[in-house]
Amino acid sequence: MFSEEVGVTRKEFFTVFILLFNAFTWWYMTLTIVDIIAQNNLVVWAVYYTTVIASGLIGSILSYKIRRLDFLYFWMLLGMAVSSLPALLGNIERVSTLTVSFLLGASFGLGIPSCVSYFADFTLVENRGRLGGVMYFTIAVSLPFFITLLRVSNLATGSIISSTWRGLGLVIFFSLKPKEKVDAAKRKNPSFIAILRDRPFILYLIPWTMFGLVNRLEVPIISKLFGPDFYGFMILMESILVSLFALVGGLLSDFIGRKRMIIYGFISLGLAYAFIGIAPTNVVFWYFYSIIDSIAMGIFMAIFILILWGDLSQPGAREKYYLIGSIPFLLTELMQLFLSPYVVLIPEYAAFSLASFFLFLAVLPLMYASETLPEKKMEIRRLKGYIEQAKRFTEKYTKKSGSKS
Repeated sequence: MFSEEVGVTRKEFFTVFILLFNAFTWWYMTLTIVDIIAQNNLVVWAVYYTTVIASGLIGSILSYKIRRLDFLYFWMLLGMAVSSLPALLGNIERVSTLTVSFLLGASFGLGIPSCVSYFADFTLVENRGRLGGVMYFTIAVSLPFFITLLRVSNLATGSIISSTWRGLGLVIFFSLKPKEKVDAAKRKNPSFIAILRDRPFILYLIPWTMFGLVNRLEVPIISKLFGPDFYGFMILMESILVSLFALVGGLLSDFIGRKRMIIYGFISLGLAYAFIGIAPTNVVFWYFYSIIDSIAMGIFMAIFILILWGDLSQPGAREKYYLIGSIPFLLTELMQLFLSPYVVLIPEYAAFSLASFFLFLAVLPLMYASETLPEKKMEIRRLKGYIEQAKRFTEKYTKKSGSKS
């Protein structure tokens, strides 16, 4: 039975799946809209990402004062209304461009901590990895379709498509009659200071931040070095591999632990940067780097976006953990936009060598971090695996003995 395997019923899983799938695909649709209206205006992007973070901060506070489901309904309704603005406004001038960017950022950031916390509350620590991997895989596989759909449409049509998609998610989510997993009266409201003093949380946040900085700041150098043709091919290949290894990484993290998977990802990515630093013009190393980068990215996105912060927090008190955990990802996206003209001035050998050094350095905090998946759960799962293998061996041996007799 589904509920016996993963701790939730099919309906509960489908409800949470619809909430996350609609939210993240809609977010990438809004990113496409912002990209169209920004027209390389960095101020528009700065307003957008700053608003996402600021509204996430406000939303993580308000979520403890408002019933979570009511808050999620309002958030989805807000997203539907704001997404329609480019179509309603017609020709967007500079002032309205900044306004739309601000409102799109606010409409996403306000409720995303509650959205991901809702997922974490409906999953158990021992199955959060595989469920998170399945969800991220489905989202990542679907993104090219949604982004292409908006790219081939004009701004007004794309706006209507985005708004309709958000509204459809709201209708389906509401019709499934979702339930509160944690009683509102029993929810705890940890302070931001208490979270930042949480040693295991910080030991995972530091390497996640270092990965974001290295990964995003190396993008302009890699795109310049590889050239537009190979870089375009690499992006296409990575979009496929990232989704696949998000699924694999999520599944494996339930068996060998989050910490070990993250360490493997950092070490392999550090080696990939080291190789490309030795011979930046070697095409073989380009392919090697692309594959390793895709594997690490898939593992990190599934674990750091959906899984890890839920492991480190308590049911009903997860919004602020997810918010702080998402800030490095958002800030490094913004930093890349502003620092790209300066980063490309760094010689390739030095840039890749530094990247490799910082990625290996990021492993050090992980050595002192505790595993978020309980050791007892891993031992039980390993024991079950041994028992299943023993059963299969016994059945095979019995069949051979019977045939000989």
